[in-house]
Amino acid sequence: MGTGIKIVHGFPHIATVRAAITALYKRLSYDTVHSFELSVPPSDAAFSDEEDPYLGVQRVAGAMVRHLRLPDARMIVSFREMRHAGSIELAAGPEYFIELNSRFKTHRRDIGAALSHEVMHVYLHRLGLEFPGTRDNEILTDTAAAYLGAGWLLLDAYRESPVSTQKLGYLTPEEFGYVIAKRALAFGEDPSPWFTSPQAYEAYVKGLAEARRDGRRPPLAAAGRLGRHRYARDRRAVRSARPGAPGDRDYAFEGDGPLRVSFPCPTCHQRIRVPVRGKVRARCGLCRTVLECDT
Repeated sequence: MGTGIKIVHGFPHIATVRAAITALYKRLSYDTVHSFELSVPPSDAAFSDEEDPYLGVQRVAGAMVRHLRLPDARMIVSFREMRHAGSIELAAGPEYFIELNSRFKTHRRDIGAALSHEVMHVYLHRLGLEFPGTRDNEILTDTAAAYLGAGWLLLDAYRESPVSTQKLGYLTPEEFGYVIAKRALAFGEDPSPWFTSPQAYEAYVKGLAEARRDGRRPPLAAAGRLGRHRYARDRRAVRSARPGAPGDRDYAFEGDGPLRVSFPCPTCHQRIRVPVRGKVRARCGLCRTVLECDT
């Protein structure tokens, strides 16, 4: 975090983000993921200039704990000078010690964003869900926070102008927008009115466009004309010579007998396999999405 920092844009971590969404569904189940159908409301993270920073930070931390249903988790929050937005000591519990950057004493509007990331560390720690390596594990944490309804605050903390810059979290603004949009499409939720940062809203719009493209890739029936043409060409090539699946496609042709095609579910990115026989309706066994395909 910080002011005057250089912001990376685009989708450089998209493969890890998609793997994190799949991991959430696998570890939590469809029913548990959809029990988070309501996001943390803006009022729960609101922080006035008059509110005592220590009492206020405990109030917001409590809101995050309740949202994630961690009733026996007590968050003890303090401030200190540090490079990052915050840190947490992960132990057996029930007490967890969170340290926030002392900058938040005066920039209180983003305390909820910082706490959404740190409390999510506790949630994932208790689940035993982690990715190898610090970078990928932090991306998992940001993705989980955004997909389970608290991480929209992390995107709203992104502000960029000629005189100052701020961004929290490890995802790019557009990647945060992508995960929040994936949640919005899956849960029927519209988070756009909550963004107070114009730059955050723009990143959400870009992420939403990328999320919608996931549902328009072949062999899905909603794929565009060029995608369907490319798919038909690859299918003909495989049927004539069976050389294996193209290496630069989301889909892959498989099978020594009846030909099948595998492709990622546009909701949870679990791979789905269906027979190559024209129009097919498939149902993802992980997130229960029903998919219309033209194979």
